[in-house]
Order: sequence, then C-alpha cells, then structure tokens
Amino acid sequence: MPFNRFSGKRLTAGFSLFLVLTLSALPSARAQTWEVGGGLGGMLYKGDLSPNFALDNFRPAGNLLVRYNVSQPFSVRFNLGLGRIAGQDRKVNDPFLQARNLAFKTNIREVNVMMEYNFLNYSSLRKVKNWTPYVFGGIGLFSFRPNPRNPGYQTKSLFNFPLGAGIKYEFKRPWSLGFEFGSRFSKSDYLDNFGPNTFGGTNKLLNGNPDSRDIYSYAGITLTYTFYRITCPE
Repeated sequence: MPFNRFSGKRLTAGFSLFLVLTLSALPSARAQTWEVGGGLGGMLYKGDLSPNFALDNFRPAGNLLVRYNVSQPFSVRFNLGLGRIAGQDRKVNDPFLQARNLAFKTNIREVNVMMEYNFLNYSSLRKVKNWTPYVFGGIGLFSFRPNPRNPGYQTKSLFNFPLGAGIKYEFKRPWSLGFEFGSRFSKSDYLDNFGPNTFGGTNKLLNGNPDSRDIYSYAGITLTYTFYRITCPE
C-alpha cells in the first residue's frame, strides 16, 4: 500500500513541532556550548535480502548535525542524514537466497533527535585534552522509495529509533573529529521492497520473513566546530 502523502505531511509537521518544543525547553545557551558540523560515511542494510551486515552492501552517506552540550556528560543532538542502502540475494552465501535472486536499492532521508552520554569529562578548559567515547539514542523520521518497486510495495512506518556509540576528540580547539556507528530500528519490513505477502501465496521463496524487521545502519567520520562561551573576568 503506497504511503499517503497527506499522512507524511502530518507526520513531518508533528515532528517539526516536537523539535521546536524540545529546543524551547532547553536551558539558556549562554551557560553552555553549541556545536555544528557534518560527516561522511556510509549506510548498511540488514533484512530479507541480506540477513547479516555485509560490507559489499556499503553505500555512501552523509549527515549534518547541531549538538547542544547540556552538561559535561549529556548532549542533545539534531541530525539530518542522507544516504543509500542496497542488497542483493546473489551476494549471500545461501543457495536459497541465490535461487531467489532479488536485488534492490533505495535512498534514505532522515531527521533525528538524539541524547548523547559522554563517559569522560569533556571540559571546556583551554589546555584540557578533550576526548571521550559516547553512546546515543533517540527518535527520528525517515523516508525511502525502493527501486524496483514490487506489486506489494508499502511503507508501514516512517519512525526510526537510532541507537549507537562513538568517540570524539578535540584535536585543535574549537575543532573536533569523531567516529560513530549506529543502527536505525523501525517497524518496517519493506525497506528492501520485500516483506511478508509481497507477491501473495504460500511460496516462501517469494515472501519475506514475517518475524523480522529491516534495519539500516550508519558509520562515519564527523567534523564539528564548537562555539565556546567567552567568560568575562569579574
């Protein structure tokens, strides 16, 4: 069942309102620091056409981010991402999947709000060597349009739930370099345009696994610039 445009607009509007309310609820930025930046990397898909993450399916992706450092351990991050995922039965070491011989590719667009937790003290002092591993989780919206589109094409959900980990290092104040890996979980089984009852009937070769959901992950390097608050001596 194709995704209804009106429903998509309502979801986007609701999510935009959520972003505005989240920003307005944050403490004053005068006492904290903001970061802006972007990253380059790639996306990986896991689903019916690739039961495990395979580097053969790695496709380019990138993101833009704004990070608000609420306190030393906690940050709130707003993320915009764009990338592509793909999968091919013939690349899987499984005769059953090779005999099916399906393939797909789709562009992913996402917007996420995530909370990050820094394990180490990421201080704003000038002579401190800032680095820390961190974990993150949150909620987001994403859109996709698989190619080719089978008769059973449908979009069940545009919500995703990012979860992952990374490490960042301020190599030259105010510039920081980082690396992270995170997966996006959703209730959709049609990222690959192949799910339960895609073609109908009981032939398992022509239908996906009803007990699993598709996942896509992002791995990449980020570069950010921190706007430090200038403290005037009393």
